[in-house]
Amino acid sequence: MTSPSLVAVVDRLRAAGCVFAEDEAKLLAGAASSPAELAAMVERRVAGLPLEQVVGWAEFCGLRLVVEPGVFVPRRRTEFLAEQAIALARPGAVAVDLCCGVGAVAAALVDAVERMEVYAADLDPAAVRCARRNVGADWVFEGDLYDPLPGELQGRVDVLAVNAPYVPTDEIRLMPPEARDHEHHVALDGGPDGLDVQRRVAAAAPRWLAPGGHLLIETSERQAPLTVAAFERSGLTTQVLHFEDLGATVAVGTLPAHR
Repeated sequence: MTSPSLVAVVDRLRAAGCVFAEDEAKLLAGAASSPAELAAMVERRVAGLPLEQVVGWAEFCGLRLVVEPGVFVPRRRTEFLAEQAIALARPGAVAVDLCCGVGAVAAALVDAVERMEVYAADLDPAAVRCARRNVGADWVFEGDLYDPLPGELQGRVDVLAVNAPYVPTDEIRLMPPEARDHEHHVALDGGPDGLDVQRRVAAAAPRWLAPGGHLLIETSERQAPLTVAAFERSGLTTQVLHFEDLGATVAVGTLPAHR
């Protein structure tokens, strides 16, 4: 197969509805190792696969992270969660990226804060494979929420950052096809009101947080009151932060320093 010209690639992507066709064409051309591979990648993109899954990486907080087909692609809005976690972290602190996906927040913490002890965990085996490449195999664990984490972390976690699934089950069908059809639903489905996993995270957080430690959860502005209620039931002092430019909302709960 002959190589499609960049103009032809742009035209093909634009016809498929890709808004940023020129930028995507350059990324695809840069990622392809041969004309045949470029043609195949264009076809996968036109078929609806997320661009990040096609090229095999996503940019997050200035880092290039490995992304496999099927896994949850790190969102730009989640950079706000990472930035808030970084702001609360101190050199040498202990942090956990729970529901880590490809390990985006964990990787950002390792990159930004010196001597951090950063752990990550996720239920999705494919996401864990990516996270182990992005963060380090010794620091990423596969399993349900806290279950796979080393027990000695209980009571020691200074920063617990969580991007749990928070899409209500009935609303997954309304998501863009890139997510709905090409990301594992375990990374999307938050139960009837979207807060099932967040409630489980918040309920167990006091056992894992150090005194004065922080739990940060990405949520939506609409769901934030329910997230706050879950935090308060666990005895956390809570604030909600918004960043309109990214459409990002993060709830931050702090365990009292003395209980």
